Amino acid sequence: MIRLVEWTQSFVAPEEIELQQPFVETAHRLLEQRSGAGHEFLGWMDLPSSFDPIELQRIKEAGQNIAKQANLLVVIGIGGSYLGARAALHMLQHSFHDLLPREQRPLQVVFAGHQMSATYLAELLELLDHYEVAVNVISKSGTTTEPALAFRTLKQYMEQRYGIQGAAQRIYATTDAKRGALRKLANEAGYETFVIPDDVGGRFSVLTPVGLLPLAAAGIDVDALLQGAKRAQSELRESDVRKNPAYTYAALRQILRAKGKAIELFVTYEPALHYVGEWWKQLFGESEGKDGKGLYPASADFSTDLHSLGQFVQDGARTLFETVIKVKNPRRSLQIEEVADDLDGLNYLAGRPLQQVNDTALEATMLAHQTGGVPTILLELDDMSAASLGYLFYFFEKAVAVSAYLQGVNPFDQPGVEMYKSNMFALLGKPGYENQRERLATMAKVRES
Repeated sequence: MIRLVEWTQSFVAPEEIELQQPFVETAHRLLEQRSGAGHEFLGWMDLPSSFDPIELQRIKEAGQNIAKQANLLVVIGIGGSYLGARAALHMLQHSFHDLLPREQRPLQVVFAGHQMSATYLAELLELLDHYEVAVNVISKSGTTTEPALAFRTLKQYMEQRYGIQGAAQRIYATTDAKRGALRKLANEAGYETFVIPDDVGGRFSVLTPVGLLPLAAAGIDVDALLQGAKRAQSELRESDVRKNPAYTYAALRQILRAKGKAIELFVTYEPALHYVGEWWKQLFGESEGKDGKGLYPASADFSTDLHSLGQFVQDGARTLFETVIKVKNPRRSLQIEEVADDLDGLNYLAGRPLQQVNDTALEATMLAHQTGGVPTILLELDDMSAASLGYLFYFFEKAVAVSAYLQGVNPFDQPGVEMYKSNMFALLGKPGYENQRERLATMAKVRES
């Protein structure tokens, strides 16, 4: 369902890929034998084929119940707790689903708790009275600042509007099986709960209840999503770097990094894949960016961003390469019509599909950027279906695990994320952070002097 079609062989010769085989073999063995760093977080590897059918049915039933209760679902989460679902909704739903006639409009899903903007949350609250509302709060601990603040506010709103018991029937918690503040609150309040598996980290959690519940509520075919991932699980087991496209991709990334490429630009020519790029950035940035290593993950939507970033990509610092996603069979087709005056000079395209122009732009841009010294990896996705997206999710999860092992880092931790949190807690006066607050005050005085 996804193929690595080609890469710029003037930058990476096939024999360079073959030289990566012993390293890829080692990384593959670390994964398969569950013996590498972070091996306790490898639950995602078997998830597509091992998902409990009873739990999956419960997720689907809860999704149907949400759709009956509400026409707006607020999903509260940050990072992996919202990006996977947002990527799937953006790719699989109608591009203008919120403008569809009411009788055709699916349940609307909006997101909160992925930042701390007072404007965003206040303006969301202003609109909620126009909808029937349900809430899905997603947090392993229940104390992560961004989602915890949003849930505190939205819980109060729900209880004021629907009453304590009524709110409890409309709030769904996805959290730890036994521990944490959210688990305790959910048990006490009587929320329906779903479990974030202990062996699946947040950025790998899209195929757990974290992603599946909001998708099921929005009418997405979660069975097809899991089936696509299951097919990827089966097809991406080969340890040969030449036969496993996820491993080829991982090897190419490391070869280009060694050649001085510091930035990977994820490029799509379909706007529906915009949030797939956002999900991909967290997956690769948080998995690889440690110990002074890693590629900086960036994303762009072409041809839109060719009119803003194209000049830099073509002629700027030679520090990046592109990974381009081409959709072989998009959802819609449109024919270009001939017009009498031809003032725009486009009659030469009359009778052709608009998609052909988009695909030609992709080919022309790749050729231009390669001439300008930008290596390109081209991945082809069959279509924009749930099954293809499930395959794509698993493809990148497998690729990043091997890629991180190839550069000698633990793919499954994120120690650097905690620094801003502890500084923020100290500056806000959270109990227990007094020593750090004094240290930050000293740093501020030195900076001012």
